[in-house]
Amino acid sequence: MGGMNPASDMANDMVTDTAAAQEPRWLTDEEQRTWLAYVHATTLLEDHLDRQLQRDAGMPHLYYHLLVVLSAQPQRRLRMTELAMKTKITRSRLSHAVARLEKNGWVRREDCPSDKRGQFAVLTDGGQEMLDKSAPEHVAAVRQALFDRLSPGQQKALGEIMEIVAEGLQPKEVGADLPWLR
Repeated sequence: MGGMNPASDMANDMVTDTAAAQEPRWLTDEEQRTWLAYVHATTLLEDHLDRQLQRDAGMPHLYYHLLVVLSAQPQRRLRMTELAMKTKITRSRLSHAVARLEKNGWVRREDCPSDKRGQFAVLTDGGQEMLDKSAPEHVAAVRQALFDRLSPGQQKALGEIMEIVAEGLQPKEVGADLPWLR
C-alpha cells in the first residue's frame, strides 16, 4: 500500500477546506438583482425625502429624524449619547446636527445634573412647531414614494423583512464598533 500517507491526506483536506472556507459565497443572479434594486431604491428614497424636507422645512432628513425622536420622549428630552444610539450616528455628527438645530431655535442643550460630562438635547416649542408644520408634507412624501406603490400585503412583507434585517444587524456584543460610541 505504498503512497498512502494519512497525515498527508489530512493536511491536503485541511488546505482544501481552508481554501473553500475563504471562497466568497457569491450572490446568485436573482440575489444580485434584488441587492442592486434595494440599493437603487433606498438611495433614491433617501434623496427624495431629503430634497422634500430641504424644500418644505429647510432641513435635511437626518435633522427631521432627530426632531421626531426627541418629540417622542418624555419632556421632549434625551441624553445626547442615547440620541446618538437611537439615530445610529456618531457623536460628532450628532453634535454638529444639534448645533445647527440650536442655531434655528429648534433644540437646546442642557447639562445633566447627575453627570457633569453629560448633556441632554431638548426639543424646544419652536422645534415642535416646526415638526408639526412640516410633518404633513413629509408624511405625504413618504406615502407617495413608498406606501402608495405597494399593496397592503407588500407593505406587511416589507415591514417584516426590515424587522428581520434590523434584528440580525443589531449589535449584541460588548465593545462592538458602534457609531454612537465613536
